[in-house]
Amino acid sequence: MAKRNSMVKNASILMIATLVSRIIGLIYRRPLGAILGSVGLGYYGYASNLYSILLLISSYSIPMAISKIISEKLARKEYKNTQKIFKGALIYAVIAGAAAALIAFFGGGILLPANQQNAVPALQVLAPAIFLSAILGVLRGYFQAHHNMTPTSVSQILEQIMNAVVSILAAWILIGTFAPDGGTAAAIYGSAGGTLGTAAGVVTALVFMLFVYGVNKGTVKKRCLRDTHRYEDSYGDVFKMIFFMMTPIILTTFINNASAYVDSYLYAGILGMKGVNADSISAAYGEFSNYYMPVINIPLALASASSSAMMPEVSAAYAVKKYDTANGQILKTIRMTMFICIPATVGLTVLAYPVMGVLFPAASELASKLLMTGAIYVIFTALCTVTGCALQAIGKQQLAMINAGIALGVNIAALAVMLLLFPQLDIYAVMLAGIIFSVVYCVLNAVSMRKYLGFRNEFKKTYVQPVMTSAFMGAAAAAVYYLLFNVTRRPFISLVIAIIVGVLSYIVFYVLVSKIKEDELRRYPAGRILVKVMRTLHIYR
Repeated sequence: MAKRNSMVKNASILMIATLVSRIIGLIYRRPLGAILGSVGLGYYGYASNLYSILLLISSYSIPMAISKIISEKLARKEYKNTQKIFKGALIYAVIAGAAAALIAFFGGGILLPANQQNAVPALQVLAPAIFLSAILGVLRGYFQAHHNMTPTSVSQILEQIMNAVVSILAAWILIGTFAPDGGTAAAIYGSAGGTLGTAAGVVTALVFMLFVYGVNKGTVKKRCLRDTHRYEDSYGDVFKMIFFMMTPIILTTFINNASAYVDSYLYAGILGMKGVNADSISAAYGEFSNYYMPVINIPLALASASSSAMMPEVSAAYAVKKYDTANGQILKTIRMTMFICIPATVGLTVLAYPVMGVLFPAASELASKLLMTGAIYVIFTALCTVTGCALQAIGKQQLAMINAGIALGVNIAALAVMLLLFPQLDIYAVMLAGIIFSVVYCVLNAVSMRKYLGFRNEFKKTYVQPVMTSAFMGAAAAAVYYLLFNVTRRPFISLVIAIIVGVLSYIVFYVLVSKIKEDELRRYPAGRILVKVMRTLHIYR
C-alpha cells in the first residue's frame, strides 16, 4: 500500500479528480441535451434520480462506511480483521446491489410518477450499473481507508470519460435507428441511450479498481502474516459490525439525498393534479436536473471529496481517543470547504447567465434564473455533507440519520405548501425546498456536534473572511465579463477571462483580509501553487 498521506493531500487528490469528472460531465451534457431535447432530458432526469436513490441504498454509502470501519482496524494494526471486513463487505454489496438492481428493473413503473412512465426504459438500462456500483464502492472504500485516494480518483475520471462517450453515441444511435422521426419515441430511446453510458462508466471503473487491488494483493498478504493480534473477529462479528455501521450510514445518506426523488415526485404529482401538461413538467424538470443541478454539483462534489478524505482521519483519531485531533481535522475540513464553496456560490450567482449560456446553449432562460437565485444551495449543502460525515465518523450515525429525517420532513411539507398554495412558483418551489432541507439539516448537525464533540467553529476565519473577499471577487468578475462582452460580443472568451480575474482577485483579497501566513496557505489544496502566485504578485515577499 502507498504511504500514509496527510488529509489535505488526500482531499486535494480527490478534489482534482472530482473536478475533472464534473467538468467532463458538464461538457457531455451539452451535446446530450441537444440530442435528447428538453422532454428527453426530463425522462433522463427522472430515471437518474431514482437510480441515485437505489444507488444510495445499495452502494453509495459503502465507501464511507468501509473507510470508517477499516481505518479503525488499521489504526490498531489489525490486518487480518481488515481483510475479513473487506470480504464481508463484498458479500453485503453483492446482496444489496442485486436487490436494488431487481427493484430498478421490475419496479420502475411503480416508483416513477404516473405521468412520467416514459422514463421506465432508461431506468431499466441502469439496473446492472446499480449491482456493479455496490462492488465498486467496497473497493473504493478499502483504498480510502488506507489513505490512498489515487485509485478512487483515477477510477472516477475513467468512469466519467466512458460515461460521456457512450451516452452521446448510444443516444444518437438509438434515436437514429428506432425513432428517426423524433417525437416522444425519440425522447424515450434517447434517454435510454443516455443512461447506457452510466452503466458503461461503472464497468470501466470496476475493472480498473480490480486491477489495482490485484497489484496490491501481495502487500496485503505480507501484512496479514505480520499481524500478531491474538483475537480475530469471526465472520458473525464482521457481518454484525458491517450491518450496524453501514445501515445507519446508508439510511442517513438515503434520507439526505432522497429529497431530490421525493421533490420530483411531488412536483409532477401536484402540478399534474392541477392540470399542468406532463410534457411541460418534464421539460421544466429537465432544465432543473440536467442544467442547474450539474453546475451546482461541481463545488458540492469538492465538499464531498474533502469529507471522504476526512472520514478515515477522524475515525482513526476518535478510535484512540485523540478528540482534539478529531476536532482539528473537522475544523480544517470545514474551513477548506468554505474557502472553495463561498466564492463558488458568489461566482455562480453573478455570472449565472453567461455560465449557462456558454455551457448549455440549448437551455432556456429558466436554467439561468434557477442558477442565479439558487446558488446559495451550495454553501448549506456543503456544510451538511461535512458535518454529517463528521457525526458518522465518531459513531453517531443514528443521530445523523435522525437529523436528516427531520430535515426531509420539513422539506416535504414546505414543497407541498408552496405547490398547493403558489403553483405559479413551478420548478422554483423544488429549488427552494432543497435549500430549506439543507439549512435545517445543517443547523441540526451543528447542534449535535457541539453536544457530543464540544466542537466550536471559528466563525470569523471560516465564514466572514471568505464572504468579504468573495464580495470583492464577485464585483470584479462581473465587471470584467460584461465589459469584455460589450466590447467583443464573445461570451466564452469573456467568461474565461472573468473567471481567471475572479479567482486571482479572491486569492489576493483573501490573503490581505485574513492575513494568512505562507505556511498555513500551503496546507490548503494547491497551496504551494497559491503561495507561488502570491509571491509573483508580491503579496508575499
